[in-house]
Amino acid sequence: VPSPFGIPGPANDQLQQMPAVAFVMLSSTIAAVEIRRAQIGWVEPDLGDWTKTLWKLRDNYYPGDVGFDPLGLKPTDATGFANMQTRELQNGRLAMIGWAGMCAQELVNHRTIMETIDFYNKIYSGVNPYENCGGDGIIC
Repeated sequence: VPSPFGIPGPANDQLQQMPAVAFVMLSSTIAAVEIRRAQIGWVEPDLGDWTKTLWKLRDNYYPGDVGFDPLGLKPTDATGFANMQTRELQNGRLAMIGWAGMCAQELVNHRTIMETIDFYNKIYSGVNPYENCGGDGIIC
């Protein structure tokens, strides 16, 4: 499956190969979302007495609740919201562990995930995955 910009190779190597315009758009979007989250959740710093306002959350802000719920899935009661938040945190942590494993695999064998799956499918089906290598020492 080709990438959106036609960038080949493992995902670990693709960010630095992005076109400059796409990288600026990605960075600007991330910055805008994070600035908006900070405006929703944090108190504006008072430069006259910054020790009382720096890093202070708003009283009506609950971490993770930035008001974005287009499908209306957010529970209305506090217990339901806490349960939903716990499930999201646990699923997010599991996803990060899976992502870290895929990145580690790409760093070790310098193949994409799909190339690795194809490699092991050949091994388990009794096909020598190295039979078409030219013997030039390049990973194939």
